[in-house]
Amino acid sequence: MPKVKTKRGAAKRFSVTGSGKVKRGRAYHRHQLSAKTRKQKRNLAKNTTVAPSDVKAIKRILPGS
Repeated sequence: MPKVKTKRGAAKRFSVTGSGKVKRGRAYHRHQLSAKTRKQKRNLAKNTTVAPSDVKAIKRILPGS
């Protein structure tokens, strides 16, 4: 049976923590930053976890995790 390939686009966007949660970056932090407050930009820079309903699908396309 051949190896299962990782979806490389997903591998660049998501990572799995030691406890099995899936980390992701936040959207809306690329452009039009002058319209956003300092607080908003600071919070968008932080990582967060993926919603529980999406975890199963993301782990399926990251087989090495």
